[in-house]
Amino acid sequence: MDEIDTHLGRRLRRRRRLLGLTQQELAETCGVRFQQIQKYECAANRMSAARLWQLADILEVPVSYFYEGLTRDQREHLERGEDGNANDTIASKETQDLIHAYYQLAERPRRRLLDLAKAMNGELEA
Repeated sequence: MDEIDTHLGRRLRRRRRLLGLTQQELAETCGVRFQQIQKYECAANRMSAARLWQLADILEVPVSYFYEGLTRDQREHLERGEDGNANDTIASKETQDLIHAYYQLAERPRRRLLDLAKAMNGELEA
């Protein structure tokens, strides 16, 4: 499995989740089965240039979006397995649900929740 394919798959998953799309919904728009989207996201299958173009159009991003973060240094980190999972955390379903619920709150409860999270983080670090 090529590290660039892995990176492209992660970027695809991240954007799909940020838009709140399921694999099934994206697949239907692309004219493929959801298993194909799964394979792209886990880098089991490579995406052709035409498919990247189509996905960029559907996900409303430039094709270059998929390659963002692939500088020479990033490529070396990927090859050494030092990628980390920060982007996966941001794109996780749990994180998206939390963000959605947070912004459903009025301003005052939102501030109180943020203060609580900060206080809890301080307690955990101490």
